Amino acid sequence: MADKKLNCWEFTMCGRGPGGAKVKDLGVCPAATEKKLDGIHGGKNSGRTCWVVAGTFCGGTVSGLFAKKYETCKECEFYKKVQKEDYHCFVLSMNLLKKLTEN
Repeated sequence: MADKKLNCWEFTMCGRGPGGAKVKDLGVCPAATEKKLDGIHGGKNSGRTCWVVAGTFCGGTVSGLFAKKYETCKECEFYKKVQKEDYHCFVLSMNLLKKLTEN
């Protein structure tokens, strides 16, 4: 049986996932609520495509827009994990961004 694919908030244990310990103070992470990317890479909402979602909680601070955070995201252990697990069907960031902007 294959291992369950973790969402970013489960992997990082940031506390901003649904019902997380830091939700009251920091709010639910946008990756946990953005539904346009639901199911991509096996994630819940944008849980496995967090690098294209603005306002995610990375490295202890809230990150900004994709263009400002992507260089940091490429070095993130979670990003590398998703790339490795889904190497055969990894969706390019530009395609993810396009999905986010579709109505």
